[in-house]
Amino acid sequence: TRIPKLGKTQKKHNKMCGIVGYIGTKDATPILLKGLKRLEYRGYDSAGLAIINPANNPANNSANKLAVYKTRGKVADLARYVQGKDTAGTLGIAHTRWATHGEPSDINAHPHYSQSGQLALIHNGIIENYPVLKETLLREGFPFQSDTDTEVLVQWIEYMRTTRNTDLFHAVQLALTQVVGAYAIAVIQQDDQDIMVAARKSSPLLIGIGEGEYFLASDASPVIEYTKKVVYLNDQEVVCLRRDREPEFYNLQQVEKDHRIIELELTLSQLEKGGYPHFMLKEIFQQPHTLRECMRGRVNVDNNSVTLSGILDNRERFLKARRIIIVACGTSWHAGLLGKYMIETFARVPVEVEYASEFRYRNPVLFADDIVVAISQSGETA
Repeated sequence: TRIPKLGKTQKKHNKMCGIVGYIGTKDATPILLKGLKRLEYRGYDSAGLAIINPANNPANNSANKLAVYKTRGKVADLARYVQGKDTAGTLGIAHTRWATHGEPSDINAHPHYSQSGQLALIHNGIIENYPVLKETLLREGFPFQSDTDTEVLVQWIEYMRTTRNTDLFHAVQLALTQVVGAYAIAVIQQDDQDIMVAARKSSPLLIGIGEGEYFLASDASPVIEYTKKVVYLNDQEVVCLRRDREPEFYNLQQVEKDHRIIELELTLSQLEKGGYPHFMLKEIFQQPHTLRECMRGRVNVDNNSVTLSGILDNRERFLKARRIIIVACGTSWHAGLLGKYMIETFARVPVEVEYASEFRYRNPVLFADDIVVAISQSGETA
């Protein structure tokens, strides 16, 4: 069955949502909120967090409580919203959302939880076959509160967990074998404050390895303050983070995978605003430095030469190209328009610039001697 085209909100951007997670000995909420602040450069419309309040908290009547707090607006709005609320706990997940399925609202914000209230999930990416999964779940009596594909995913994991009578880790593996699309997810469950499960496909996710604690993030900025040791998940890998145990990495076929710890070379100052009032100004003023770094080793003024491996590796194809098609979204699309102007001016080769979100779902006319150049500003364009 052909997947329907995505709605208008999905065509405008790369869905650069932010993910933060923590499991350790410290109070999770301040770490999660600070991590979300570090991800604000991504742009977003709502934010939320989920904490497991431990059983030894008398306010919880000797039972774990999964507390979910989320709101439309900025991280500062979320921080004000949780003031005075019970956010105690050393395990939690947090998210900044940029709306795709469903308008920006409190209900559509992440985390989303299952009908039993047992599971909470945050998600970057787009689940393309969510209508099929949702139809199955509706027949099974699952209610839905939001318009999101993400709520479908957490309900699907719950469905796998109960119908297959399995644990959270294996339920996530089973559920994802039937999911079509892109995802970086983190899931926690109310009745176990010592486990977090995460997985990725076509959307970045890393694990920060600390001293008796683990961090989860969609990029290094929320992690670098606490540890420089990270593991980047590969496509279709699932990791089980348990308190006081080594992380366990598996693929969807339940085959254990090796993982390599990488030492980050970034500094915290490189990831922060650097004295500028917001990230856009910082990026504008950093452009000369960034361009010099980007061209270092590629432009040789003395020899009057430019070395670009992507061009050199396909030199003959470029020389014989009938047409170049640039595929991109958002900022990258505007860069493509500039590229069209320059290529047609200097190389006299016709260039078309297409929205990636449209190009993917239509049936374009392509010839063997065309070249398609895909650009992603964020690294997360579908």
